[in-house]
Amino acid sequence: MRNKGLIIALTIIVSALCIYFLTFTFISRRVQNDAVVYATKGGQVDQKLRQRYLDSVWRAPVTSLLGVDYTYRDVRSSELGLGLDLKGGMHVTLEVSPVEIVRAMSGNSKDPKFNQAMEQAQEAQKANPSTPFTTLFAQAYQTAAPGQNLARIFANTTNKSRGIDINSTNEKVIGAINKEVEEAIDRSFNILRTRIDKFGTSQPSIQRVKGTGRIQVELPGVDNPDRVRKLLQGQAKLEFWEVWRQDEFGPYLQQLDQALIAKEKTATTAKPATVAAATDTATAAATGDSTSLASQLAKKNAATAAKTDTAATAQQGSVLARLFTMPVPGQLGVNVQDTARMNTILRSDEARAILPPNLTFLWSVKPETIEGKEYLKLNAIRKQPGTEAPLGGEVVADARQDYDQGGRPEVSMAMNPSGAKKWQKLTGANIGRQVGIVLDDYVYSDPVVQSEIAGGNTSISGNFSIEEAQDLSNVLKAGKLPAPTRIVEEAVVGPSLGQEAINQGLYSSLAGLIIIMAFMALYYGRAGLVADAALLFNGFLILGVLAQFSFALTLPGIAGLILVFASSVDANVLIFERIREELDHGLSLHDAINKGYSRAFSAIFDSNVTTLIIALILFIFGTGPVQNFAVTLLIGIFTSFLSAVFISRLIIEWLVKGKEKSSMTFSTFLSRKLFKGVNFDIVGKRKWAYAFSTIVIVVGFVLMAIQGGPNLGVDFRGGRAYVVDFNKDMDASKVHDALVERAFQGAGTEVKTFGAPNRLRITTGYLADDESVVADKKVEAAMVSELTKDFAADAPVIKSTSKVGATIADDIKRTSVLSLGLTLLGIFIYVLFRFEKWQYSMAAVVALFHDALLVIACYPIARLFGLNYEMDQIFVAAVLTVIGFSMNDTVVIYDRIREYLRENPKLTFAQVANPALNSTFSRTMITFTTVFLVVAVLYIFGGETLRSFSFAMLVGMIFGTYSSLFIATPIILDTYGRKEARERGTDMSTHIGDGTDAPKLSTAQV
Repeated sequence: MRNKGLIIALTIIVSALCIYFLTFTFISRRVQNDAVVYATKGGQVDQKLRQRYLDSVWRAPVTSLLGVDYTYRDVRSSELGLGLDLKGGMHVTLEVSPVEIVRAMSGNSKDPKFNQAMEQAQEAQKANPSTPFTTLFAQAYQTAAPGQNLARIFANTTNKSRGIDINSTNEKVIGAINKEVEEAIDRSFNILRTRIDKFGTSQPSIQRVKGTGRIQVELPGVDNPDRVRKLLQGQAKLEFWEVWRQDEFGPYLQQLDQALIAKEKTATTAKPATVAAATDTATAAATGDSTSLASQLAKKNAATAAKTDTAATAQQGSVLARLFTMPVPGQLGVNVQDTARMNTILRSDEARAILPPNLTFLWSVKPETIEGKEYLKLNAIRKQPGTEAPLGGEVVADARQDYDQGGRPEVSMAMNPSGAKKWQKLTGANIGRQVGIVLDDYVYSDPVVQSEIAGGNTSISGNFSIEEAQDLSNVLKAGKLPAPTRIVEEAVVGPSLGQEAINQGLYSSLAGLIIIMAFMALYYGRAGLVADAALLFNGFLILGVLAQFSFALTLPGIAGLILVFASSVDANVLIFERIREELDHGLSLHDAINKGYSRAFSAIFDSNVTTLIIALILFIFGTGPVQNFAVTLLIGIFTSFLSAVFISRLIIEWLVKGKEKSSMTFSTFLSRKLFKGVNFDIVGKRKWAYAFSTIVIVVGFVLMAIQGGPNLGVDFRGGRAYVVDFNKDMDASKVHDALVERAFQGAGTEVKTFGAPNRLRITTGYLADDESVVADKKVEAAMVSELTKDFAADAPVIKSTSKVGATIADDIKRTSVLSLGLTLLGIFIYVLFRFEKWQYSMAAVVALFHDALLVIACYPIARLFGLNYEMDQIFVAAVLTVIGFSMNDTVVIYDRIREYLRENPKLTFAQVANPALNSTFSRTMITFTTVFLVVAVLYIFGGETLRSFSFAMLVGMIFGTYSSLFIATPIILDTYGRKEARERGTDMSTHIGDGTDAPKLSTAQV
């Protein structure tokens, strides 16, 4: 084997990296187990105590690798995490509404043509969810007011800074609106990210959905969905507040400190300060240094420091001095470890009694790192609860990152006329003092006012980096326009369902792996054991790469992992079958191994590329579970190629090196004679196959029409779904009738048993077009009311919920069709490139489309037998995966046909078609058997979530294998074969003519 040294070196490096990153996963599990032990009292786990323990070590070193200390936060960021379906939590997709932004930019215009265009654009958006709202609005305005420019609506003082005046063209106005919408999405994203960071959940995820105005959020372990909805949908509140000086609030803090010291002395039981709940803190870190309270205050005011009695008291045991540890002159700061303790003190009865009502302490939004420790600044804001700020963010007309005369980054801010007057008054009264810029009760900046500012144009300078200046300008614009976010998709998974999913995923993975390994060993003997070793190494690589990029493993991801296991042995099957062929041709073991690997390479390469095309399309156009499935598939393609083609060869060559006779075997007594001498007239039966496929497809689609159309999941049709547990086995039809008649007002509703006889999945289209929180509550309340009234004795409990808005559902349908179309196009182009004949591409695409139609047709047929599976996003992933497996079979056959024709140029396509199909028949059947068995295990053990996926894969494997034999190659025969026969002046006979059943292949060494 060439480049053996390079392959060995690469394998060692990749393995070392995988071990390194997987180590963090094991360390994280150890810390979490320690937390459970700490929080277990009387056999029950106190979740608050568990979270408190994890918070206490969040920024504390928990391990050391290669001489580097890692905190629990570092470990969690590098571990192989679990998705929401495996650990419970909440998934939310939010959309920034451009409607309110357009209205605000128009100055809430009352123009009837403008409002007519807005209404028409909103209606058009329902039918064209992928078209930007601003485009639809521009079209509607031209229809409502032909010949009139948008500038007459949008040319106002607020939009002057955006370059809009009375002479602006419609294109320029729409461009400015689009820019503002995009900036609003960015601002919303940054604000949501900050809110989520402060929320207190571990491993939150937030990301923008490319090409849309949507933001996806995942919060593991959430047990209060209503709180999350309020947190995510609340509009940003930007405020400008006056700030206390330290010489003004210092005496109050000293009084509070004295009261706290007295309280500690009189306490009957001494208790160490503990970290409070995660929701009150920015989480925890290592213990900081302590200095006296007076010393801290002295950094701002020397007169305060002269009070030696306070300093002496602090040195004897000041409570606040133990918290104020930020070593920056003029600032009060707290080590992030102690922020929860500080919050507790500020909410205490002593603080309420001593501190003035208009003295409110707010944290800075970002910690500062000093000498390797993180500190949060505590800001004294002149704010009384329930009062309005002197100036609100709605007056900010514009803000941008700029540069001062010295070329240093600064922020330029402009205000509208009413805001400019208030700003002049506020700055005039606070010259030499600070003004706090506050967003969502976090201080982003507190610049010192140098002079009274008239006109509203302000420059904010400081030691900003460009990024910090841009962030501050985004914050200042946060209150400029109303950009509310609305939830358009939501899923809540309870922790008990998550644990059940973990068990199902674990059992199905282990069972699938064992079946594959047992089959390979029984069929290929010692070579099968080598393939098993390569398979285990492949699994190790996949998990290592997933951990390296901090991907979360979900149930669809586990399904992808199982399918990767099944498909990874396909390469070894191809290689071993070729080796067996070469041995049958009389080659020595060493020569047969070399030739087997070399001749199988092109088929392996082509099949991996076609699968790669599918995985990339799933990754680009899929979301959520489909994308997770695609990530696992993508990684598996590369690791499978490495392990099957190179690692297995290294092992086999090492085992047979320098030996005239070797114990290496490529068959057993069970497989030695199996599929030998196969000589089916497959292409001769093609017309029967065409007829059979046509009948199944027609029957399936006729049944679908009779049944009222396809059984689409909530992903495709929109609506809400609930998983409800009862204390006994339930009759789904009775629950369905009760809900439809009295709760959901006749709306389309489906109720079915979900995994267990006492668990139902209720899906309804009631108020599907209304995506508001009010509608969410109304639908759930109606369902709960009916269930508790008619089935109260059965103790119904909602275990999980999900919602897909109408626009999301339309997008999913559109991207699903697009994914299928792009997959077929990509395969057509690649096959044309590799085999250089359009008939090969056409036949492959027709066969694959045929596979997809057969899989779809089987769903209404299955409904006749009580198997009622939904077509959802995961179903689309299954169909595309079936296409991938079917294409793999087809490419292997194509490759053998090309090989026969290259080495037997006198033969026609018709003469090599059957021999190619027969000579690859063993590989086709073995691959089908391994994958089918694995998918069957997934169907049995994978749980209800993957039942539809597994069913599609089961029928797809059957029809995919069938089409690669009876559809793809025969179609080439009926197109290219006929053309070739006419050109050569021969007939379509499949008879070779020399008395043999198969073309000759070269036995020369490769």
